Amino acid sequence: MTLHTRVTLRPTMLSDLDFVVGVEQDAANRPFITPWERTQHEGAVRFPDARHFIVELDATSAGFVILQGCRSPNRSVELKRIVLLPKGLGVGRACVRKLKTLAFAQLGAHRFWLDVKGRNEHARQLYVSEGFVEEGRLRESVRIEGEVGPEGAEVFDDLIVMSLLRREFESRQAQGREPS
Repeated sequence: MTLHTRVTLRPTMLSDLDFVVGVEQDAANRPFITPWERTQHEGAVRFPDARHFIVELDATSAGFVILQGCRSPNRSVELKRIVLLPKGLGVGRACVRKLKTLAFAQLGAHRFWLDVKGRNEHARQLYVSEGFVEEGRLRESVRIEGEVGPEGAEVFDDLIVMSLLRREFESRQAQGREPS
């Protein structure tokens, strides 16, 4: 059994939200995300344009993902958030691969996009290796909470916008670079 088959996505239920908020608050994840309030997650679970999933590894909750723009007339689906607790096991890669297939095959996306904090080099490299292309950088657009720079100045990070187009995904499939 491969990791790809061991990682599954299931729709988030309201009873999962304590787990979701806890994963966001984990010290290993805080530097790379801007946590939401529980009510924001409730909205994403209920809002028809969004998809909120629990990521499971061997049927055990391992994190969550949020897609937005699922009904976009421009067919541009956003990977709004991916937050995982097990690190370094390949769960993130397996999850991104499942999400690409979901976006293009099930949601009919033309474009699948995301933004990633500049400091999150590990995630950025994963996205590049999975075919995402950097489109641009929003310089110093997010404040780093709790971090102070020289002379007490606030510290900010960039957001890097990346995307994968349907034709690029299909080309990767034709080359055998996407799992079936």
